[in-house]
Amino acid sequence: MSEAIEIRTELPGDVAEISAVIAAAFEREEEARLVEALRTLPSFDPALSLVAVCNGASTGDGQGEQIVGHILFTDILIRREDGSADRALALAPVALLPEWQRRGIGSRLTAAGLAACRARGDRWVIVVGHADFYPRFGFQSARARGLEVPFPVEDASFMVCDLADAPNDSSTDIAGMVEYPAPFQAV
Repeated sequence: MSEAIEIRTELPGDVAEISAVIAAAFEREEEARLVEALRTLPSFDPALSLVAVCNGASTGDGQGEQIVGHILFTDILIRREDGSADRALALAPVALLPEWQRRGIGSRLTAAGLAACRARGDRWVIVVGHADFYPRFGFQSARARGLEVPFPVEDASFMVCDLADAPNDSSTDIAGMVEYPAPFQAV
């Protein structure tokens, strides 16, 4: 029996299962606590918290659904040198149960999440992640675009995606220091 994977927004009843997926994926609790803290922010948008759900086959009884993955986008600011700020999103974290990794589900979550961001009218998404994974979705060097983060990170892992129709239009480029919400400080 093949598994049917659905990508959908998280529901209030999904919170505990999402936390378990994140803890299993990262083999620690910090990222799960981060997501719980980010949900309490006034800017939290459940439309940007997506889950990958397996219907039937791997749930044991063949009847229910199992959350096998999660992705979250959170509002952040890019502080320019003049003190002004641009709104952007942070993509973090992406988590899949270990036994569900390397099946294309992370790619489906990422593509669906970026589509939700674009539909909401967002322009910029920042990620600190695997340099081999994110460029296929349009991510490129954030430092080359004039961005910086307040913590050490390798250039190859610090990326930005321009969701505009004309991403090479430098007249609306972004530059400055990424400001993450307070819950990110605990990770």
